[in-house]
Amino acid sequence: MQDERVVVRHGLLRTRRWSLRYDVRALLVCVTLAVLAACAMVFAIGTGTYELSPPEVVRTLAGDGPPGAEFIVIDLRLPRALVAVLVGFGMGMAGAVFQSLTRNPLGSPDITGFGNGASAGALVAIILFDGGDAQTAIGAVCGGFATAVAVYLLAWKRGVHGYRLVLVGIGASAVLGSATSYLYVRADIGKAAQAATWMIGSLNARDWGEVRIAALGLVLLVPVVLVCARRLTMLEMGDDTAGALGVPPERTRLLLLCAGTGLTAMAVAAAGPIPFVAMAAPQLARRVTRAPGPNVLPAAWMGALLVSAADLATQRVTGSALLPVGVVTGVAGGAYLAWLLRAERKADRV
Repeated sequence: MQDERVVVRHGLLRTRRWSLRYDVRALLVCVTLAVLAACAMVFAIGTGTYELSPPEVVRTLAGDGPPGAEFIVIDLRLPRALVAVLVGFGMGMAGAVFQSLTRNPLGSPDITGFGNGASAGALVAIILFDGGDAQTAIGAVCGGFATAVAVYLLAWKRGVHGYRLVLVGIGASAVLGSATSYLYVRADIGKAAQAATWMIGSLNARDWGEVRIAALGLVLLVPVVLVCARRLTMLEMGDDTAGALGVPPERTRLLLLCAGTGLTAMAVAAAGPIPFVAMAAPQLARRVTRAPGPNVLPAAWMGALLVSAADLATQRVTGSALLPVGVVTGVAGGAYLAWLLRAERKADRV
Protein backbone atom coordinates (compact mmCIF):
# COMPACT_ATOMS: atom_id res chain seq x y z
CA MET A 1 0.00 0.00 0.00
CA GLN A 2 1.45 3.34 -1.08
CA ASP A 3 2.16 6.04 1.46
CA GLU A 4 -0.61 8.65 1.06
CA ARG A 5 1.26 11.61 2.49
CA VAL A 6 -0.44 14.99 2.72
CA VAL A 7 1.68 18.03 1.93
CA VAL A 8 0.40 21.41 3.11
CA ARG A 9 2.09 24.54 1.81
CA HIS A 10 1.06 28.16 1.62
CA GLY A 11 -2.20 28.04 -0.36
CA LEU A 12 -1.76 24.41 -1.53
CA LEU A 13 -2.95 21.09 -0.12
CA ARG A 14 -1.52 18.14 -2.05
CA THR A 15 -1.42 14.35 -1.90
CA ARG A 16 -0.12 11.79 -4.40
CA ARG A 17 -3.49 11.64 -6.14
CA TRP A 18 -4.91 15.15 -5.98
CA SER A 19 -4.15 18.74 -5.06
CA LEU A 20 -6.24 21.66 -3.84
CA ARG A 21 -5.24 25.29 -4.16
CA TYR A 22 -6.83 27.80 -1.81
CA ASP A 23 -6.48 31.45 -0.86
CA VAL A 24 -5.22 31.76 2.72
CA ARG A 25 -6.77 35.19 3.30
CA ALA A 26 -10.14 34.06 1.90
CA LEU A 27 -10.06 31.00 4.16
CA LEU A 28 -9.34 33.14 7.23
CA VAL A 29 -12.13 35.53 6.23
CA CYS A 30 -14.59 32.61 5.96
CA VAL A 31 -13.61 31.34 9.42
CA THR A 32 -13.90 34.83 10.92
CA LEU A 33 -17.29 35.47 9.33
CA ALA A 34 -18.57 32.08 10.49
CA VAL A 35 -17.47 32.80 14.08
CA LEU A 36 -19.08 36.26 14.00
CA ALA A 37 -22.32 34.79 12.60
CA ALA A 38 -22.32 32.17 15.38
CA CYS A 39 -21.80 34.91 18.00
CA ALA A 40 -24.65 36.99 16.56
CA MET A 41 -26.81 33.87 16.59
CA VAL A 42 -26.05 33.19 20.28
CA PHE A 43 -26.79 36.80 21.28
CA ALA A 44 -30.04 36.74 19.26
CA ILE A 45 -31.17 33.53 20.97
CA GLY A 46 -30.54 35.10 24.37
CA THR A 47 -32.53 38.24 23.56
CA GLY A 48 -36.16 38.55 24.61
CA THR A 49 -38.48 38.82 27.58
CA TYR A 50 -36.77 35.79 29.09
CA GLU A 51 -33.21 37.14 28.91
CA LEU A 52 -30.32 34.68 28.74
CA SER A 53 -26.60 35.41 28.81
CA PRO A 54 -24.39 33.90 26.07
CA PRO A 55 -22.93 31.26 28.45
CA GLU A 56 -26.45 30.26 29.47
CA VAL A 57 -27.46 29.93 25.82
CA VAL A 58 -24.45 27.73 25.07
CA ARG A 59 -25.13 25.56 28.13
CA THR A 60 -28.78 25.22 27.14
CA LEU A 61 -27.81 24.15 23.62
CA ALA A 62 -25.50 21.58 25.23
CA GLY A 63 -28.38 20.30 27.39
CA ASP A 64 -27.30 21.84 30.71
CA GLY A 65 -29.12 25.17 30.83
CA PRO A 66 -31.21 26.92 33.50
CA PRO A 67 -34.64 25.48 34.41
CA GLY A 68 -37.24 26.22 31.76
CA ALA A 69 -34.71 27.55 29.25
CA GLU A 70 -34.69 24.49 26.99
CA PHE A 71 -38.20 25.06 25.62
CA ILE A 72 -37.54 28.77 24.98
CA VAL A 73 -34.17 28.21 23.33
CA ILE A 74 -34.69 24.98 21.40
CA ASP A 75 -38.34 25.27 20.40
CA LEU A 76 -38.92 29.02 20.12
CA ARG A 77 -35.68 30.89 19.37
CA LEU A 78 -33.23 28.44 17.79
CA PRO A 79 -35.30 27.87 14.61
CA ARG A 80 -35.45 31.62 13.96
CA ALA A 81 -31.69 31.98 14.45
CA LEU A 82 -30.92 28.99 12.21
CA VAL A 83 -33.23 30.28 9.46
CA ALA A 84 -31.37 33.62 9.59
CA VAL A 85 -27.99 31.91 9.10
CA LEU A 86 -29.18 29.47 6.42
CA VAL A 87 -31.14 32.07 4.44
CA GLY A 88 -28.28 34.57 4.60
CA PHE A 89 -25.82 31.88 3.48
CA GLY A 90 -27.98 30.94 0.50
CA MET A 91 -28.69 34.53 -0.53
CA GLY A 92 -25.03 35.52 -0.28
CA MET A 93 -23.94 32.59 -2.43
CA ALA A 94 -26.72 33.18 -4.96
CA GLY A 95 -25.75 36.85 -5.19
CA ALA A 96 -22.11 35.93 -5.86
CA VAL A 97 -23.18 33.52 -8.63
CA PHE A 98 -25.48 36.02 -10.35
CA GLN A 99 -23.05 38.94 -10.09
CA SER A 100 -20.27 36.78 -11.50
CA LEU A 101 -22.43 35.49 -14.36
CA THR A 102 -23.56 38.98 -15.33
CA ARG A 103 -20.21 40.59 -14.46
CA ASN A 104 -22.25 43.38 -12.92
CA PRO A 105 -22.67 44.33 -9.23
CA LEU A 106 -26.36 45.01 -9.96
CA GLY A 107 -26.84 41.46 -11.23
CA SER A 108 -28.20 40.12 -7.95
CA PRO A 109 -31.41 38.04 -7.88
CA ASP A 110 -33.44 40.71 -6.10
CA ILE A 111 -32.62 43.23 -8.88
CA THR A 112 -32.89 40.95 -11.91
CA GLY A 113 -36.30 39.53 -11.04
CA PHE A 114 -35.39 36.00 -9.95
CA GLY A 115 -36.21 36.77 -6.33
CA ASN A 116 -39.43 38.51 -7.41
CA GLY A 117 -40.40 35.42 -9.39
CA ALA A 118 -39.91 33.22 -6.35
CA SER A 119 -41.91 35.71 -4.26
CA ALA A 120 -44.77 35.75 -6.76
CA GLY A 121 -44.89 31.96 -6.85
CA ALA A 122 -44.92 31.79 -3.06
CA LEU A 123 -47.69 34.41 -2.87
CA VAL A 124 -49.80 32.39 -5.30
CA ALA A 125 -49.46 29.42 -2.93
CA ILE A 126 -50.24 31.55 0.16
CA ILE A 127 -53.09 33.69 -1.16
CA LEU A 128 -54.83 31.55 -3.78
CA PHE A 129 -54.26 28.06 -2.37
CA ASP A 130 -53.86 28.83 1.37
CA GLY A 131 -50.67 26.75 1.30
CA GLY A 132 -48.47 25.75 4.19
CA ASP A 133 -44.69 25.55 4.36
CA ALA A 134 -44.30 22.80 1.75
CA GLN A 135 -46.74 24.41 -0.71
CA THR A 136 -45.09 27.79 -0.26
CA ALA A 137 -41.68 26.28 -0.96
CA ILE A 138 -42.97 24.54 -4.09
CA GLY A 139 -44.60 27.77 -5.27
CA ALA A 140 -41.38 29.74 -4.70
CA VAL A 141 -39.29 27.19 -6.59
CA CYS A 142 -41.75 27.04 -9.50
CA GLY A 143 -42.01 30.84 -9.68
CA GLY A 144 -38.25 31.29 -9.50
CA PHE A 145 -37.51 28.76 -12.24
CA ALA A 146 -40.33 30.01 -14.46
CA THR A 147 -38.87 33.52 -14.21
CA ALA A 148 -35.36 32.19 -14.87
CA VAL A 149 -36.51 30.40 -18.03
CA ALA A 150 -38.37 33.48 -19.29
CA VAL A 151 -35.49 35.86 -18.60
CA TYR A 152 -32.94 33.48 -20.11
CA LEU A 153 -34.92 33.02 -23.32
CA LEU A 154 -35.66 36.74 -23.70
CA ALA A 155 -31.98 37.61 -23.11
CA TRP A 156 -30.75 34.97 -25.58
CA LYS A 157 -29.07 36.24 -28.73
CA ARG A 158 -26.22 33.97 -29.84
CA GLY A 159 -25.63 33.41 -26.15
CA VAL A 160 -26.60 35.34 -23.01
CA HIS A 161 -24.70 38.55 -22.34
CA GLY A 162 -24.55 39.85 -18.79
CA TYR A 163 -26.00 43.29 -19.53
CA ARG A 164 -28.92 41.79 -21.49
CA LEU A 165 -29.64 39.46 -18.58
CA VAL A 166 -29.70 42.39 -16.14
CA LEU A 167 -31.90 44.58 -18.36
CA VAL A 168 -34.39 41.83 -19.14
CA GLY A 169 -34.41 40.85 -15.47
CA ILE A 170 -35.24 44.42 -14.40
CA GLY A 171 -38.16 44.41 -16.85
CA ALA A 172 -39.33 41.05 -15.52
CA SER A 173 -39.08 42.42 -11.98
CA ALA A 174 -41.44 45.28 -12.90
CA VAL A 175 -43.96 42.87 -14.44
CA LEU A 176 -43.81 40.58 -11.42
CA GLY A 177 -44.28 43.56 -9.11
CA SER A 178 -47.54 44.33 -10.91
CA ALA A 179 -48.60 40.69 -10.62
CA THR A 180 -47.87 40.80 -6.89
CA SER A 181 -50.03 43.92 -6.50
CA TYR A 182 -52.86 42.15 -8.31
CA LEU A 183 -52.57 39.22 -5.89
CA TYR A 184 -52.93 41.66 -2.97
CA VAL A 185 -56.14 43.04 -4.52
CA ARG A 186 -57.56 39.53 -4.92
CA ALA A 187 -56.79 38.53 -1.32
CA ASP A 188 -58.94 39.13 1.73
CA ILE A 189 -57.65 41.59 4.31
CA GLY A 190 -56.17 38.93 6.63
CA LYS A 191 -54.17 37.14 3.95
CA ALA A 192 -53.12 40.44 2.37
CA ALA A 193 -51.69 41.65 5.69
CA GLN A 194 -49.91 38.31 6.20
CA ALA A 195 -48.50 38.41 2.68
CA ALA A 196 -47.41 42.05 3.02
CA THR A 197 -45.43 41.25 6.18
CA TRP A 198 -43.90 38.19 4.53
CA MET A 199 -42.96 40.19 1.39
CA ILE A 200 -40.80 42.56 3.44
CA GLY A 201 -38.72 39.62 4.59
CA SER A 202 -39.50 38.35 8.05
CA LEU A 203 -38.10 35.82 10.53
CA ASN A 204 -41.09 36.10 12.85
CA ALA A 205 -42.65 32.79 13.96
CA ARG A 206 -40.11 30.71 12.05
CA ASP A 207 -40.16 27.05 13.09
CA TRP A 208 -38.35 23.84 12.23
CA GLY A 209 -40.33 23.54 8.98
CA GLU A 210 -38.62 26.64 7.56
CA VAL A 211 -35.26 25.37 8.87
CA ARG A 212 -35.72 22.15 6.87
CA ILE A 213 -36.68 24.08 3.73
CA ALA A 214 -33.62 26.35 3.86
CA ALA A 215 -31.30 23.48 4.81
CA LEU A 216 -32.59 21.30 1.97
CA GLY A 217 -31.78 24.02 -0.57
CA LEU A 218 -28.23 24.36 0.75
CA VAL A 219 -27.59 20.61 0.91
CA LEU A 220 -28.69 20.11 -2.70
CA LEU A 221 -27.27 23.22 -4.36
CA VAL A 222 -24.18 24.41 -2.47
CA PRO A 223 -22.08 21.42 -3.70
CA VAL A 224 -23.09 22.25 -7.29
CA VAL A 225 -21.91 25.84 -6.91
CA LEU A 226 -18.66 24.84 -5.20
CA VAL A 227 -17.84 22.25 -7.88
CA CYS A 228 -18.46 24.86 -10.60
CA ALA A 229 -16.72 27.75 -8.79
CA ARG A 230 -13.54 27.40 -10.85
CA ARG A 231 -15.56 27.40 -14.06
CA LEU A 232 -17.33 30.52 -12.83
CA THR A 233 -13.96 32.22 -12.44
CA MET A 234 -13.07 31.29 -16.03
CA LEU A 235 -16.40 32.62 -17.31
CA GLU A 236 -15.52 36.01 -15.85
CA MET A 237 -12.65 36.13 -18.37
CA GLY A 238 -15.11 35.92 -21.25
CA ASP A 239 -16.76 33.12 -23.20
CA ASP A 240 -13.95 32.80 -25.73
CA THR A 241 -11.29 32.42 -23.04
CA ALA A 242 -13.44 30.00 -21.05
CA GLY A 243 -14.09 27.90 -24.16
CA ALA A 244 -10.37 27.82 -24.99
CA LEU A 245 -9.72 26.52 -21.45
CA GLY A 246 -12.20 23.69 -21.91
CA VAL A 247 -15.23 25.20 -20.17
CA PRO A 248 -18.52 25.06 -22.17
CA PRO A 249 -19.86 28.62 -21.55
CA GLU A 250 -23.59 28.24 -22.12
CA ARG A 251 -23.92 24.85 -20.44
CA THR A 252 -22.00 26.08 -17.39
CA ARG A 253 -23.93 29.34 -17.29
CA LEU A 254 -27.26 27.51 -17.44
CA LEU A 255 -26.24 25.08 -14.67
CA LEU A 256 -25.10 27.89 -12.37
CA LEU A 257 -28.19 29.93 -13.23
CA CYS A 258 -30.36 27.02 -12.10
CA ALA A 259 -28.32 26.56 -8.91
CA GLY A 260 -28.51 30.28 -8.05
CA THR A 261 -32.23 30.37 -8.78
CA GLY A 262 -32.80 27.35 -6.55
CA LEU A 263 -30.85 28.92 -3.68
CA THR A 264 -32.84 32.13 -4.05
CA ALA A 265 -36.18 30.32 -4.20
CA MET A 266 -35.52 28.21 -1.11
CA ALA A 267 -34.33 31.26 0.84
CA VAL A 268 -37.44 33.22 -0.20
CA ALA A 269 -39.66 30.28 0.74
CA ALA A 270 -38.13 30.16 4.23
CA ALA A 271 -38.06 33.85 5.13
CA GLY A 272 -39.46 35.95 2.31
CA PRO A 273 -37.47 38.24 0.00
CA ILE A 274 -35.01 39.89 2.41
CA PRO A 275 -33.71 42.86 0.40
CA PHE A 276 -30.13 43.86 -0.42
CA VAL A 277 -28.42 40.84 1.16
CA ALA A 278 -27.75 39.09 -2.15
CA MET A 279 -26.44 42.34 -3.64
CA ALA A 280 -24.30 43.59 -0.75
CA ALA A 281 -22.79 40.34 0.56
CA PRO A 282 -20.61 39.55 -2.52
CA GLN A 283 -19.34 43.12 -2.74
CA LEU A 284 -18.45 43.27 0.95
CA ALA A 285 -16.82 39.85 0.77
CA ARG A 286 -14.68 40.89 -2.18
CA ARG A 287 -13.54 44.01 -0.33
CA VAL A 288 -12.57 41.96 2.72
CA THR A 289 -10.81 39.12 0.91
CA ARG A 290 -9.19 41.41 -1.70
CA ALA A 291 -9.31 38.40 -4.02
CA PRO A 292 -10.52 38.30 -7.63
CA GLY A 293 -13.19 35.90 -8.77
CA PRO A 294 -16.70 35.21 -7.47
CA ASN A 295 -15.71 34.52 -3.81
CA VAL A 296 -18.77 32.29 -3.39
CA LEU A 297 -17.92 30.97 0.09
CA PRO A 298 -16.89 34.34 1.61
CA ALA A 299 -20.03 35.89 0.10
CA ALA A 300 -22.16 33.11 1.59
CA TRP A 301 -20.74 33.58 5.09
CA MET A 302 -21.01 37.35 4.71
CA GLY A 303 -24.70 36.91 3.89
CA ALA A 304 -25.16 34.70 6.96
CA LEU A 305 -23.53 37.36 9.14
CA LEU A 306 -25.60 40.19 7.63
CA VAL A 307 -28.94 38.48 8.21
CA SER A 308 -27.98 37.27 11.70
CA ALA A 309 -26.76 40.74 12.67
CA ALA A 310 -29.92 42.32 11.23
CA ASP A 311 -32.06 39.89 13.22
CA LEU A 312 -30.12 40.77 16.38
CA ALA A 313 -30.54 44.48 15.64
CA THR A 314 -34.33 44.17 15.21
CA GLN A 315 -34.60 42.62 18.66
CA ARG A 316 -32.02 44.76 20.50
CA VAL A 317 -32.88 48.16 19.03
CA THR A 318 -36.68 47.90 18.99
CA GLY A 319 -36.99 45.65 22.05
CA SER A 320 -39.29 43.38 20.03
CA ALA A 321 -38.90 40.52 17.57
CA LEU A 322 -41.98 41.61 15.62
CA LEU A 323 -40.20 44.06 13.31
CA PRO A 324 -39.45 42.30 10.00
CA VAL A 325 -35.75 41.83 9.45
CA GLY A 326 -36.16 43.09 5.88
CA VAL A 327 -36.75 46.59 7.24
CA VAL A 328 -33.28 46.63 8.80
CA THR A 329 -31.54 45.16 5.73
CA GLY A 330 -33.43 47.60 3.51
CA VAL A 331 -32.32 50.63 5.52
CA ALA A 332 -28.75 49.33 5.79
CA GLY A 333 -28.69 48.47 2.08
CA GLY A 334 -29.87 51.95 1.13
CA ALA A 335 -27.18 53.52 3.31
CA TYR A 336 -24.58 51.20 1.77
CA LEU A 337 -25.63 52.20 -1.76
CA ALA A 338 -25.44 55.89 -0.85
CA TRP A 339 -21.94 55.41 0.60
CA LEU A 340 -20.84 53.41 -2.45
CA LEU A 341 -22.15 56.08 -4.84
CA ARG A 342 -20.33 58.79 -2.88
CA ALA A 343 -17.09 56.78 -3.00
CA GLU A 344 -17.47 56.23 -6.74
CA ARG A 345 -18.08 59.93 -7.33
CA LYS A 346 -15.01 60.85 -5.31
CA ALA A 347 -12.99 58.49 -7.48
CA ASP A 348 -14.49 60.14 -10.63
CA ARG A 349 -15.85 56.78 -11.81
CA VAL A 350 -19.46 58.02 -12.07
